[in-house]
Amino acid sequence: DWTGPDGSFPVATTQYEKRGVAIDVPEWIPESCIQCNQCSFVCPHATVRPFLVTEEELAAAPEGFRTIPAVGKGLEGYGFRIQVDPLDCVGCGNCADVCPGKKGEKALVMKPLDSQLHQQPLYNYARTLPVRDDVMEPRTVKGSQFRQPLFEYNGACPGCGETPYVKLATQLYGDRMLIANATGCSSIYGGSAPAVPYCVNPDGHGPTWANSLFEDNAEYGFGMVLALNARRARLARLVSEAIEEDAASSELKATMRAWLDGKDDAELSKAAARSMRALLETESSADDKLAEIHRMGDLLVKKSVWVIGGDGWAYDIGYGGLDHVAAMNRDINVLVLDTEVYSNTGGQSSKATPTGSVAKFAASGKKTKKKDLGRMLMTYGYVYVASVAMGANQNQCLKAFLEAESYPGPSVIIAYSPCINQGLKLGMSKSQEEEKLAVEAGYWPLYRFDPRLAEQGKNPFQLDMKDPSGNFRDFLMGEVRYASLHKEFPQEAERLHAQLEKEYAERYETYKKLAQQ
Repeated sequence: DWTGPDGSFPVATTQYEKRGVAIDVPEWIPESCIQCNQCSFVCPHATVRPFLVTEEELAAAPEGFRTIPAVGKGLEGYGFRIQVDPLDCVGCGNCADVCPGKKGEKALVMKPLDSQLHQQPLYNYARTLPVRDDVMEPRTVKGSQFRQPLFEYNGACPGCGETPYVKLATQLYGDRMLIANATGCSSIYGGSAPAVPYCVNPDGHGPTWANSLFEDNAEYGFGMVLALNARRARLARLVSEAIEEDAASSELKATMRAWLDGKDDAELSKAAARSMRALLETESSADDKLAEIHRMGDLLVKKSVWVIGGDGWAYDIGYGGLDHVAAMNRDINVLVLDTEVYSNTGGQSSKATPTGSVAKFAASGKKTKKKDLGRMLMTYGYVYVASVAMGANQNQCLKAFLEAESYPGPSVIIAYSPCINQGLKLGMSKSQEEEKLAVEAGYWPLYRFDPRLAEQGKNPFQLDMKDPSGNFRDFLMGEVRYASLHKEFPQEAERLHAQLEKEYAERYETYKKLAQQ
């Protein structure tokens, strides 16, 4: 049956589409590869992946499955391969664009799809190999990409700026992740049943995803947090009682104590959960309380709750709920995919739309400035806030995701997400490059606000960018949403764009002062 009685759908169904819609797809050139895994990091559709291969697996591989010696501590004895999935790739080319290559030669080169179809059996074989996510720390860009993406082959546009962030979150936390998704692009490419891109790891664990409405997404996710907290509190009570009684063995009691001590830590709760489940398998049949604890085993591992949505939700329609949830000071993570416009509904202006940008309901350029959502949330003092742009600084982006999830309170990551509605003149094959240009021009800020630093007597605000060095006006003219205003209303364009440049220069100076306190 396709659906369960509760309306649930099977996961990982996008893998069966194999649309083959790309004109060109990347070809891996092993001699030019430095094994940085940046191509995989930025891939919007999880169709470019690194694999670590043993000699036995290489011997059993189809013809053409070539590897090079893996480089890095702990990777000795493995072969390394970047494998492309040509039929699921949509051909955006961002992987090839960010590839640093070697001696001026790229390790990924875009080639016609027909010339790469022989790679499909190689990709299919690579997917049968063990996921070696324990050989390198995921706290680096390279290491994070050896983790299986639990969000794959989504239906987003080629070069989408949003999906690389979602994919990264699932690589880091997907096996224990619950997602409340606001209506918008991310709900369409994330859950257009029966094409479901969210999937599971070899243990059968993956993100639990649901979409309620546009306006109540933060509250919807907050309800998940409250429900989990209440159920885990009951489980902790039962475990505490079982420790005081005689039914459990001394070994199980010791494991239960370890779980109680580490239940709010992801890795400690995982380790204790493995031991508890194994012991409960044999001991729970003899005692009702142990049997109930066994039935509640899905709660043993600390869950990671994420509220995901676009700027139309976070800045506008759902802002009241987002503010309320942030103010509650509970452990919840928010990912704002900021395209600076209502993308899914056709490009309407939002409070994230900057001054002088052309959008629906702002045909002569938006007259008011963009809401500084991050700065507003920082005023609470106990909300972790980060502003990231993957294409500008991959390490800063990864660090923000790691810090946000580990923070035991509300966290909000605001992620710059280039979109076809912005009209990038370079094309969406350069969406990662556009993020870099935005930061260099002072158009988009990079920072992290971590309340834990204040508790240590340090400045919680860290500005993660240098003084702008790019030309602000040149950046604006590289996007149709700004350049078109010069054609239609040249005088108004000059006024509004000068105003925008002044606003963002003042914003940057404000951030600099915050960083120097």
